[in-house]
Amino acid sequence: MTNTAVADQAHGPGGQSMKSGYRANLSALRAAQKPSRGVAAYGRYVNRPAGRVVAAVVHQIGMTPNVATAISATLSGLGILLLAAVEPSAWSAVAIPVLLAAGYVMDSVDGQLARLRGRGSVRGEWLDHTVDCFKTSSLHLAVAISWFRFLPEDLARHTWLLLVPLGYSVVQAVTYFGFIVMPYLRQTRSVVTTPGAASAPENPWRKWLILPTDYGFLVWVFALIAWPIAFVSVYSALFVLSTAMLVLALRKWWGELGAIDEAAQ
Repeated sequence: MTNTAVADQAHGPGGQSMKSGYRANLSALRAAQKPSRGVAAYGRYVNRPAGRVVAAVVHQIGMTPNVATAISATLSGLGILLLAAVEPSAWSAVAIPVLLAAGYVMDSVDGQLARLRGRGSVRGEWLDHTVDCFKTSSLHLAVAISWFRFLPEDLARHTWLLLVPLGYSVVQAVTYFGFIVMPYLRQTRSVVTTPGAASAPENPWRKWLILPTDYGFLVWVFALIAWPIAFVSVYSALFVLSTAMLVLALRKWWGELGAIDEAAQ
């Protein structure tokens, strides 16, 4: 192939158009992002930007949102399976968080692809939420299985430790339910209870304070799985913090819904 032919290919449909398409996709996604208010720092600064880049690439090959969701489910499922089935080691301390984090990125990609395509589907949204529900609940059950099977004897004799991942599973399920149902309840009510509240500036510390509730932040804790004392300590601390955050959220949601009911009367 001559140099001229190579140049023509680079600037023709194969080369330059792919680069231009990627840049256009990335620009379009940056302009069409969901509001970042209420999103923890990891999701805001790591997962969403990574999802944008991946979506801009895979859109070029025609990947659909549902395929992205399926890939997310596969990667997350493999990470959870390893967690439950394989004795913790140095290699699993790398493989598990990488698989879970990659699955989380692809979870962002499906929504990004829907924006690029200019449309989403009710079935796709249902699939995305269903996979998320399976993932967030089963992850902690896998921790319980891993602790039951593989904890060193000096930790395994404290059988009450198994209540931590079991409780974490409940906390994550209730938290996820709240984040899904609250926007729906707000949308089905036309009453605005606190004018101007939505446009009030977000506390700059909030995205960091809610970091313990971010799934993406949690998955990297599994890099400690080969060191049981460190892993149990950090994981348990995140459970306590997530529980406290849920209590605060439940109180806030209850008050908000009560205000909506009062205003509707």
